[in-house]
Order: sequence, then structure tokens, then C-alpha cells
Amino acid sequence: MRRREFIAGLGGAATWPLGVRAQQAGQIRRVGALMSGIETDPEQKAHWDGFRTSLEGLGWLEGRNVHIEVRFAGGRSSNFESLAKEMVALQQDVIFVHSTGFVAAVAQQTRTIPIVFANVPDPIGAGFVGSLARPGANLTGLVLLESSIGGKWLSMLKEMAPALKRAALVGNPKTSPYDYFLRTTQAAAPTLGIEVVSNRVENVGELESRLEMFARDPDGGLVVVPDSTMTRLRGELIGLAARHRLPAVYPERFYATDGGLMTYGIADLNEPFRQAASYVDRILRGENPGNLPVQGPTKYSTILNLKTAKALGLAVPPAMLVRADEVIE
Repeated sequence: MRRREFIAGLGGAATWPLGVRAQQAGQIRRVGALMSGIETDPEQKAHWDGFRTSLEGLGWLEGRNVHIEVRFAGGRSSNFESLAKEMVALQQDVIFVHSTGFVAAVAQQTRTIPIVFANVPDPIGAGFVGSLARPGANLTGLVLLESSIGGKWLSMLKEMAPALKRAALVGNPKTSPYDYFLRTTQAAAPTLGIEVVSNRVENVGELESRLEMFARDPDGGLVVVPDSTMTRLRGELIGLAARHRLPAVYPERFYATDGGLMTYGIADLNEPFRQAASYVDRILRGENPGNLPVQGPTKYSTILNLKTAKALGLAVPPAMLVRADEVIE
């Protein structure tokens, strides 16, 4: 389906029967949750716990007034469509969805069930909402990162490695809005004297071969996009960056704690999931998702791993140390 047709279809669905759902007081409400990552991954578990406990804090107690069904895609886009169909078939009152690809899969299945999303970088460009202030239709939620993030990542790489001339943008277009990050990063590249090289990877084999090829030429570095596949492969990714001596900037704190060079992204990765729970609460109490504005992050953080910098032979600029919110030694 073309993007314009998709947006039009969503806009035409704005008359979904919210009032009927909201008026069914006293019954156990049904909430679906679709998480894009691996259920046993500590970060994914923390996100899920943030959502679930926030719902509890808002008065929605499992078995008493709500029943929650959760599914994990395991960081594999091949699971999105089947899990989306399964969740919609369960006739939930609200579905919470994590990541762009998963939201697209669910939105294709229903124009009536309210959808609350988190970690979607470009909901307008993806065709999910008509505007951030008034989303319209049956979707609303939380934006992952501001559009200028690509320039910030590149400038950090250049500051850390002044000789840098090439940056590979690494991500899986099936589990992230890769083209959105590619556009925003390429827009900032000329002023920094950097060539952005597209590196679309879907599995560990492609990751290994393409980074090996990229590293054959000197003065390169990596920009890793927010992506459930990259999260799943982060051990291999960080190891390859070290093996090929490639400075890299990552979007989430856990990359730095696992040995990545540096990160810049949302300060509290669990906050969008807590905020999403508040939107689910409001919809269950009768509000229309089309009237709830899409929210964005308010605080970002920079994390540096000095041990990794030393292993790469990089001298961390004093200004970066001063600006860093956290330094791992």
C-alpha cells in the first residue's frame, strides 16, 4: 500500500467506536503489548517492566480489572506480521507497540483498535499520524529521537577521531526506519567533511562481511541506528568495531556499558514505556487516541567508555569529558 493511501485510510478510520469501549464499565479490559526485542534481554525486560508497573501504578491490576497479553518478536522482523495478526484477533481494547516496523504491521491489521506506540523516530513520515499535535485516526505515542540526531552522532565521531573521513550507517531497514536516519545523517555530513556510507544489514553474516569490507579503507567510523536487530547483535557489533579499530557512536547507553566507545540518546530508555502506559490508561478511561499529541524525549545523555577509547588509540578531547553525563573507566 502506498504511503498516501495508508495515511488516507488511517484518517478515514477516525470514527472508531471508542465510546462503546469506554462505556463498558466493570468488565476486565484487554491490553495487548508487542515488544520488538528478545524477552530475556535485560534491556527489553526493563522496558517491559516500566510499562507494566506504570499501568499498575495507574490502577490497572492484572486479573482484577485488566488482562494483558504480551508478545516478543525476538528482534526479527519476520515475526511482526504474524504477531500483529494474532494480537488483533484477540480483540484488545488497546494495543501498545514497540518500534516502527511493528507499528506498521499492526496498523495494517486494524483501523479501529487504539494503538499506542513507543520508540518511533518518524511517525509522520511513516504514515502513522497526520501531525504530532493532533495525530488523528487510532494511533498516538512517543517519538524516539529528534530529527537532528544524525548530525549530533556524526559531530561526536569527528570530535573523537578528527581524521575521520567516512562513516558507515549501520542498521536493518526491516526493523528500523533506516532511510530516515540515512537522510538526516547525510544532510549533516558535508559540513563535517564526512562521507556517509550506507550499511544495511539484516543478520550477523552481513554485519561481519560488510564491516570487514568497509574497514579496508582508512579513516572510517560507525554510526549505529536504534534498531532491535542491532540490539540483538550488539555483542558481535561491538566486537567487530574493536577488531577493525573503528570508532563508533551508538544510540543507547547499554552499548557503552557492554564495551562500545560512546553513546548519545535518550537519558532514560524506560521513560517512553512509562509514558506509553499513561496513554493506554487515558484511552481505557475514554479518551480518543487521535486527540492525544505525540510526545518526544526531553533529555538526552552522552556516555563515554575510556577503556575502549584507549584500546582504539584515541585521546578523548577534554571538552567531551566535561560534557559527558557518564564516563566508564
